Amino acid sequence: MRKLKELINTLCPIGVEYRTVGDVCNICRGVVMSKDFIRDNAGTYPVYSSQTENNGELGKISTYNFDGEYLTWTTDGANAGSVFYRNGKFSVTNVCGVLEMKDNNILAKFLFYVLQTSVKLYVNKGMGNPKLMSNVMARVKIPVPPIEVQREIVRILDKFTELTSELTSELTARKKQYEYYRNELLNEFSNSSKMRICEFAKCVTGATPATGKKEYWENGTIQWMSSGEVNLFEIFGTEKKITQLGYEKCSTTIVPKDTVVIALAGQGKTRGKVAITRTSLCTNQSLCSIIVDEQIVDSEYLLFYLQSQYEDLRRISSGDGTRGGLNLKMINNYIVPVPSLAMQKEIIMKLKYFSKLCNDLSQGLPAEIAARKKQYEYYRDRLLAFQEKAV
Repeated sequence: MRKLKELINTLCPIGVEYRTVGDVCNICRGVVMSKDFIRDNAGTYPVYSSQTENNGELGKISTYNFDGEYLTWTTDGANAGSVFYRNGKFSVTNVCGVLEMKDNNILAKFLFYVLQTSVKLYVNKGMGNPKLMSNVMARVKIPVPPIEVQREIVRILDKFTELTSELTSELTARKKQYEYYRNELLNEFSNSSKMRICEFAKCVTGATPATGKKEYWENGTIQWMSSGEVNLFEIFGTEKKITQLGYEKCSTTIVPKDTVVIALAGQGKTRGKVAITRTSLCTNQSLCSIIVDEQIVDSEYLLFYLQSQYEDLRRISSGDGTRGGLNLKMINNYIVPVPSLAMQKEIIMKLKYFSKLCNDLSQGLPAEIAARKKQYEYYRDRLLAFQEKAV
């Protein structure tokens, strides 16, 4: 930090020049790529799309459209404004934008860190489909300090990122251990009596009020869950809320606390993921809510069981005629082993303990990773807060 302070005092004591992204970058968009295309052209070069999981990677194909150092960003959807640093051969879909450096006075990695702090302010959240289009990205203002200052900032922030990545890798290993233990535990009861979900639960899907009608969204008080939120596993509150009028004008349904929710569709790895509500809420049409009869099946047992069936749920929803999605018929007919309620409670107790070690943000590795991320964001924001030089 001392070296950086000395560089700033020496090279830019009265501030730095600010420019726009359009001044320093060539900007373009990706192209439409269907899942069938990716499957039929499998290869080694990544295709990046709008999701943030797996570094945004949707799949790999045998060709590439870009080769070198670039930034990409998500243009549409819940992750709009998410920025990634790329270096190598790759392609992107139509919901990604690409930035190619055209000015040698700014480093791509430095711009990546700058945009992480500033670009979210430019996202048009609209009424349900956030966007950050190319023309808006071009207008984003960025500081351009001397290249020596940029290199030192990148070095410092890269170090923070590296430390967090090491912890994240360890947590990933622990999650794999948890998944193995969970699957082994549940397999012990695979010979229990089996029931279709429709025999012990009611399944309902949600809906989305018209996004163009402000009266359905502004000052809403009813929790409304989107597909991406299923990744949170436990839903204590939703990002968006709808009004009573919006609720009445669409076919969504308020479901009670401790309802199991499964993603019927979604980009990347979302389809087939499950979560449990910790509050009453309604959902969009790409989520199925499973309201169990607690006299037969404990909702948390069903949560852990369906979590263990993720790969199978994706398999049955990717065949011919499914359009790459689950549906109510599939969920209703899905077979679940049903041990006694006492045994279900014992399974829940064991799995909740191990799940907490992997997911609880208040303790262990998740807590340390969260603390590191906050530390990184604090220093990143301070390091990039340059005074604009008077013209």
